Amino acid sequence: MRNIGKVSRLWLREIEVYNLNDLKACGAIAAYHMIKSIHPNATLNLLWALEGAILDIDWREIPESRKHELSKQLIP
Repeated sequence: MRNIGKVSRLWLREIEVYNLNDLKACGAIAAYHMIKSIHPNATLNLLWALEGAILDIDWREIPESRKHELSKQLIP
């Protein structure tokens, strides 16, 4: 998966996300929440990486407006 490094891949496996289809079904926000509950040190860069993987773009190309939308979804 694009943007997903070794550590992130291990974290995704811990929440039973094994491939891009699994990630798309779960969604970036839900996957981030599940990982963050296990690994509190996970940063927003993980969320951008997950969203970039779903969109098949480099995480640095995610528009700031989309990052803002995602950030707002994290607030309960």
